[in-house]
Amino acid sequence: MSTPPPTRRPVRAPAAAACLAIGLTLGPTLAACTAAPGGPTTPSAAIPDAATNDASPAATLGEPTELTTGLEAPWGLTFLPDGTALVAERISGRILRVPADGGDVREVGVVPDVDVTSEGGLLGIAASPGFTRDRTVYASVSGADENRIVALTVADDFTSLTVDRVLLDGIGTADRHHGGRLAVGPDGHLWIGTGDAFDPENAADDDSLNGKILRIATDGSVPPDNPGESPIWSSGHRNVQGLAFGPDGTAYASELGHRTWDEVNVLRPGRDYGWPETEGIAGDTGEPPIATIHPDDASPSGMAYAAGSLWIGALGGQRLWQLPVDGDTATADPIEHLSGTYGRIRTVEVAPDGALWLVTSNTDRATWGGTEPRPGDDRILRVEVSEPGT
Repeated sequence: MSTPPPTRRPVRAPAAAACLAIGLTLGPTLAACTAAPGGPTTPSAAIPDAATNDASPAATLGEPTELTTGLEAPWGLTFLPDGTALVAERISGRILRVPADGGDVREVGVVPDVDVTSEGGLLGIAASPGFTRDRTVYASVSGADENRIVALTVADDFTSLTVDRVLLDGIGTADRHHGGRLAVGPDGHLWIGTGDAFDPENAADDDSLNGKILRIATDGSVPPDNPGESPIWSSGHRNVQGLAFGPDGTAYASELGHRTWDEVNVLRPGRDYGWPETEGIAGDTGEPPIATIHPDDASPSGMAYAAGSLWIGALGGQRLWQLPVDGDTATADPIEHLSGTYGRIRTVEVAPDGALWLVTSNTDRATWGGTEPRPGDDRILRVEVSEPGT
């Protein structure tokens, strides 16, 4: 069976969308706008065809508390069954263990054969759902000739790790646009966001694993319900660094745009999301995003779902974005938090107790310039989320 051709669908007219003009330091103010066919006007955030300014309350954040400091270019983070977490450092290739209540980290080991470029290195990590039994952690690793997804085995005493097997290789590499986010979905499969390897045409090429959402079983095989005998779940993505799942199983991705719009998408099998012909709502091909934000205010990386909202870390935007959602619909305008307070936010994950853990990215000076490291950077923060109406 061959992979069906990507579905192309006109983006719904942005003139009906409400737009959000975001200040650099203060809270948002609402403004109406339209987007010209070739690009946006002045607003920085918009939700196409979403019910904006909804009166229903959104979840709220508490005050962040600092869990650990002194990390060097941290990237991926995953929780273990005992409540501790593992964090990956992009440049050093180290995986560190973080106590559940914070404090000093301890090195578990160094992932071998990591090739560091401007954006490449040791990227996303995700613990196996059966970690207590199999001691397995999945990792996205940049190599000199190709990128790969590997399964690591962590020693019982957390003092070493080994590469057990390569689950997927053949992902093109370059200096930039690696994607690299991993997540184990509610279906038990491994979801992978890849970048276009700085060649936009890769995203539309069915023979390339770049610029795609990939979905494989945890043994590396292709699930039988994938759209074709391929790891490719969807195509037409520029650089996906955020993956999350709602309680109903809805799959979401955050995607870095070029100069016009960053995107939040609902992922559907076999669909094309438009890049490079379309960026956000600038263009008329591919699946329309459920929300767009200007790259100056976002450049989104990690993303998590909690309490009825997506929580999206922003690199260039140096803040945390909240997008209230209901299934495949954004139900309100994006809401900004912590603007400029902690600098770039690389990763957002939900802890076992329901709080968000935020990983900053200020020591990673090779990319996303403009933020001097603060004393103690990089750090992991914990912030509680309150359900709407509580």
